[in-house]
Amino acid sequence: MTRPTRGRLARYGFAEGDGGARAADLLGPDGLGLWRTDEQEPVDEPATELLAALSRAADPDLALRQLHRLVEAERRGNGAADHDTARSALLDALHADPGLRRRLLAVLGASSALGDHLVANPRQWTVLATAPDGLAPIAEGRLDLDLAGRLTASTQPVAVLRQAYRLALLRIAAADLTGGRGLEQTMGALSALADATLAAAHEIAVGELADGTSRPPLAVVAMGKCGGDELNYVSDVDVIFVAADDADLAVATRVAARLIGVCGLVAWPVDAALRPEGNRGPLVRTLASHLAYYQRWARTWEFQALLKARPAAGDLGLARQWIDALAPLVWRAAERPEAVEDVRAMRRKIIDNVPPKELEREIKRGPGGLRDIEFAVQLLQLVHGRGDESLRVAGTVPALRALVAGGYVGRADGEALLRGYRFLRAVEHRLQLQGLRRTHTVPTEPAALRWLAAALGYTATPGRSAVESFRADWVAHATEVRRLHAKLLYRPLLESVARVPADGLRLTPEAARHRLEILGFADPAGALRHLQALTGGVSRTAAIQRTLLPVLLSEFADAPEPDRGLLNYRQVSDKLGSTPWYLRLLRDSGPVARRLARVLSSSRYAADLLARDPEALRLLAEESELAPRAREVLCEGFAAAAARHDDPVEATRAVRALRRRELVRIACADVLSRAGGLAPRPERGLPVAPLADVTAVGAALADVTDATLAAALRTARAAHP
Repeated sequence: MTRPTRGRLARYGFAEGDGGARAADLLGPDGLGLWRTDEQEPVDEPATELLAALSRAADPDLALRQLHRLVEAERRGNGAADHDTARSALLDALHADPGLRRRLLAVLGASSALGDHLVANPRQWTVLATAPDGLAPIAEGRLDLDLAGRLTASTQPVAVLRQAYRLALLRIAAADLTGGRGLEQTMGALSALADATLAAAHEIAVGELADGTSRPPLAVVAMGKCGGDELNYVSDVDVIFVAADDADLAVATRVAARLIGVCGLVAWPVDAALRPEGNRGPLVRTLASHLAYYQRWARTWEFQALLKARPAAGDLGLARQWIDALAPLVWRAAERPEAVEDVRAMRRKIIDNVPPKELEREIKRGPGGLRDIEFAVQLLQLVHGRGDESLRVAGTVPALRALVAGGYVGRADGEALLRGYRFLRAVEHRLQLQGLRRTHTVPTEPAALRWLAAALGYTATPGRSAVESFRADWVAHATEVRRLHAKLLYRPLLESVARVPADGLRLTPEAARHRLEILGFADPAGALRHLQALTGGVSRTAAIQRTLLPVLLSEFADAPEPDRGLLNYRQVSDKLGSTPWYLRLLRDSGPVARRLARVLSSSRYAADLLARDPEALRLLAEESELAPRAREVLCEGFAAAAARHDDPVEATRAVRALRRRELVRIACADVLSRAGGLAPRPERGLPVAPLADVTAVGAALADVTDATLAAALRTARAAHP
């Protein structure tokens, strides 16, 4: 009778539920021959290394079962009977090749589907072997196919393509699981593999045309995640088909339909529903037909989808012509009055369509999920990309980086979104890789959660399990993504920027001078000098100013003194431009920018006060901050400020600073109330700061004066008892 295996094999991560008997059977003399059942130890040093590699798999038991099945399949393929422990070339290779050992066991422990594929094709593990020069297998999404030779000459081209696809996917997964590639590289490789598969399917479809049928010019345009080079392991691949002219439509449609069928048999469904009129419309249209549709009928979400359009297969030149022809329409879409709200409404609709029981576990469509990041990024692209061509990129990560570089998104916010995106996509990849099935929902079963946490690299720490660490990170990322989504997608400045004509967003000297003249500035040359001083150079401050000024110019133009407003704005910016909060407040915090523009161009008095106390513009962030303070509150605050100083000069200076701040509050509230710049109170239909008439303003000023005099009197008495 052998000694119990509990604890001996458990240290390698194998399940203890059956006392380790199952693992011992698979590893023992009648299995892989790696474990001495009597001594309860590995048979030799190579076996120890192999067991250690198994222990590092996301699921050591799954990796062991699949390795055993694979070795058995190899032995059967060599003519051995079941349970024959003949020498295994695979085990020999695993002992000799640490890279193969690491890659293969990582795949076997993370993906039951790829394990099944290898068992069905027991010689294909060799694609993960280290090359003679010591390099890892290439995992760039290439197919090991000669499209013009082996594929089209085969009597079973679909089967050949399926095998080639799985081999390429196997290499990508192995590199991904062993740290050979980052997230962006993995998504790019999966997208490249999709392109290659579409191209191969196109060749198969064309090759099946009847003799004498000419090859039709057909462009396959990648959309969605594939178009953005951010494809995941299992996803529909969104495409749009474009024919050159009407004469090609019939044959091109047959080719497109067959391409869809081939890809469905090989890898994943091809979804052409993003085409004009969706599934109700023709599968293939000419470039001219597409252009006519987008000019007349397309809705905002259709232009949003075009942000990720990219030539993928077929006639790549025709695909590029199609994208170039539609680009001007894409970058004018945000100028539609309903465009910004359309994007917001679409995001809300997506959330509403998620089953309630899955809402909190949905990492793609749910709150704090991938769609929150994508919609925020794409709306900012549509609005600001009209004037900034650096934002005209397809992928979410490149677009987010461009938005940060251009000053449209703060650095900290951008980094938080990028971390959230990488985390959520990593979770999505591991979930999908396990069974090669489409899923975006975090499981609830304890065993599945333990596997997921392990697959993501989480380990137990004192006082916290791996699952608890994963959950904590997930909640933190989702919370931050949701907060930033609301901050960016509902940024009030977006509507204002969207209303500015595209030419007004490009502040070149000529364009700026022309726009200043149209807006009614009395001294366009002087105004232009202010603009050049504010926006010149490559600093982040200048970049953010270039974002803000097109909107502010429109606000200045609607006020009595636009030239004065711009001058005052420059003076305030000169004083505060280097502070970390000033431009961030104008860009991100509600209607501050528009309110500031209205105040600076409507009241010299208020502008002078702000110039002396520029930090007071924080008052513009919240309407409640513009409501005048009660007389009792003022008197108490002024007295407390004076009492903190023994020196009457310092006490007087403190009171004067408070008085100046209150005068700014009243002046801004007065200007904005008269200009309609404050929202009405829901219960009474009045502004938050009730200063719409001179009587209310006078009363508020009198209260400030009373508090100032009372504090001054107290200071004088303290100095001269």
